[in-house]
Amino acid sequence: MPLADRHYDLALFGASGYTGRLVAEVLHAATQGQGARERGLRWALAGRRPTRLAAVRDAIDAGPSLPLLVADAHDGAALASLARRARVVVTTVGPYQHHGEALVTACAEAGTDYVDLCGEPLWMARMIERLQPVAARSGARIVFSCGFDSIPFDLGVLVLQQAMQQRFGAPAREVRARVRVMRGGWSGGTVASALATAEAIAREPALAARMADPYALTPGFAGPAQPAPQAGWDDWAGAWCGPFVMAPINTKNVHRTHALRGHPWGTDFRYDERQLTGSGWLGKQRAQALARRARLLDTVLRSATARALAARWLLPKPGQGPDRAAREAGRFELLFTGQTAAGERASLVVSGDRDPGYGATSRMVCEAALALLHDVRRYATPGGVWTPGAALGLALVRRLEAHAGLAFRPEAPDGAPAPGRA
Repeated sequence: MPLADRHYDLALFGASGYTGRLVAEVLHAATQGQGARERGLRWALAGRRPTRLAAVRDAIDAGPSLPLLVADAHDGAALASLARRARVVVTTVGPYQHHGEALVTACAEAGTDYVDLCGEPLWMARMIERLQPVAARSGARIVFSCGFDSIPFDLGVLVLQQAMQQRFGAPAREVRARVRVMRGGWSGGTVASALATAEAIAREPALAARMADPYALTPGFAGPAQPAPQAGWDDWAGAWCGPFVMAPINTKNVHRTHALRGHPWGTDFRYDERQLTGSGWLGKQRAQALARRARLLDTVLRSATARALAARWLLPKPGQGPDRAAREAGRFELLFTGQTAAGERASLVVSGDRDPGYGATSRMVCEAALALLHDVRRYATPGGVWTPGAALGLALVRRLEAHAGLAFRPEAPDGAPAPGRA
């Protein structure tokens, strides 16, 4: 069915889950009330249990006019029907390597745009290889990783590089991303995805090398060796830093964005992502503790018994997560510093005013979907498998600043925020 004739502009799949319900709240707030900015958006809740979908509809006070679409994540025929009825599908049903392939395939075949919260590079690499030609033929724009992994990091590098070009007439050959503040717990989906990836590697040990490869999502291209994610002193930031748990995901997306854009920052571009811990003795101890924790986590994930215990004790029960007060009390702040080949430097801060795993993520994935609907023309972003930075770019930055509580601002050399945005 042609996109213009489809029943719905947007279908939210997984709406009855904890994160899905948060996304539904954001969408409803955007479409109803005095401050509605998406009035007239034709959207629907989708999932496998109509009673739970109806409960979500009641909880967000949407009323009976909001349609409910029933489909199971493993029912190919139902998902194909869903994909043919919507212009864009948002899915929060993970781990995607367990529950995502049928839906993304249906969207790729139907020419339906698709966004998700996937942080599972091994699965993404497989889908890129299999679905890129399918989506290119149908016109579907498939955009993975539209939550905290990896939108703030992917777009942070993009905005910084634009500022470097404007200021120095050259891109940064190296960018260092540093997590400066992060308040808020990890989402259950992130933990579940990590456990599912560990299970995949346990079944097929050769996948460990692919997981460690920063270019795992850039088939046909392998650039220079990238910095090792270890504890150490960062002379640019003037502080100690240690490994950041999401860097293996974000780094791959940053390099894929660069490749999809035609390597405008040079085929020798280097990206280093870690977590700042402080400048003194205590900062050094914290950095070393992060490194020990990363090694311990790697060891634990290699054990089937440990994975089973982690699944039992670390994953929230269905429908569980932090309350509104906790989500609104969270925040994050990321520092990006770039250096040109001539040694010129500039810095950018990306910040968010909600906890990263739920409050900010639910807003980010909504704005990514709405950017596909309204802002990104198909001649600029044709059918294919994309990253947020390559598919949506600065259009998404503007939406995030206006509606999602994110800010992208240059930082002065003394560490104080500079006025304006890069």
